[in-house]
Amino acid sequence: MKTMTPAERAITALNGGIPDEVPTFELEFQLPEEFFGISFNDPRFEHLNTLSKGEIERAAIDLADKYARVYTTANAYDIGGAALSGNPEFDSKPGLDYCIIPAYNPFWNDPTHPVTTAFRKRLREYIGDTRLLGCHGDGTYAIPDGDGMYEFAYRLYDEPEDVLAVAKKMAEEAMEANKRQKEAGIDVSLLCSDYCYNSGPFISPEMFDEFIAPFLAQIIQSGRENGLYMIKHTDGNIMPILKTLVECHPHALHSIDPMAGVDIKEVKRLYGKQVALCGNVHCAALQTGTDAEVEASARYCLTHGKEGGGYIFATSNIPFKGMPARRYQMILDIWKEMRKY
Repeated sequence: MKTMTPAERAITALNGGIPDEVPTFELEFQLPEEFFGISFNDPRFEHLNTLSKGEIERAAIDLADKYARVYTTANAYDIGGAALSGNPEFDSKPGLDYCIIPAYNPFWNDPTHPVTTAFRKRLREYIGDTRLLGCHGDGTYAIPDGDGMYEFAYRLYDEPEDVLAVAKKMAEEAMEANKRQKEAGIDVSLLCSDYCYNSGPFISPEMFDEFIAPFLAQIIQSGRENGLYMIKHTDGNIMPILKTLVECHPHALHSIDPMAGVDIKEVKRLYGKQVALCGNVHCAALQTGTDAEVEASARYCLTHGKEGGGYIFATSNIPFKGMPARRYQMILDIWKEMRKY
């Protein structure tokens, strides 16, 4: 088998095939300072009204250079010769080698904003077609916050037609937004409405089938028709609604959450021929477990996830701020050891 690019590995896995090696990505990476000595937060984006067009473009290009440095295999010296952190130890370290780059920026929901267009243009110039670009794209009900849960529960019973009308409007807006994102260079729609607690879905499976699933299916079908790869994310125990999620026909499911008792081996057995899987490395173990627990989780995911293809290695959430960087590096090292087919 020829050596594939990270994008080719992702596309092969998302279509259920076997690439030359398991690809990796995360929905978001919150440890750029701990890993590479740089921050994605740029104060210039808070004062755009005081900047010239050239200064806005420069800020966007600088952010794109940081993304290229973090998410590809580049080191800082490869990005226009710039030592981005000023620390040789950080600047010489290679990047993460993601197959899908989460191409968010302060204006990601507006693909026509000058920051967005300059940012993505620069990033695409650097990566070419070697990696895919991903962006948020969901438009379905998610777990309400604490203040809204009671109100939502009452509305489900008292105003079901109203709830369905809002669901329809949200889905239509998401489909239009995803179409615009595709036209602006996005390859992957990351559908990030969370549906489940560790105990199960926030509404009954019957209500999920009525108020969420039809609209999720529409968003996914529309994205597919527009040439997007559709990855559905939800944390928690998805097992009571797993069949329904698969029947909505996403390319992949993320996060296959072990903290909620979701076993990638079992999900693979049930639906591995119908949908690709992403994730399952235990985030709680990464933060507070032992090194042995972290290693065991990463090896379990790779052993059972990669079997037969259709798997992208990732954590069960994201590498979040506060997670020990050393722990995330551990699972990347295990991935590099075990990724070959």
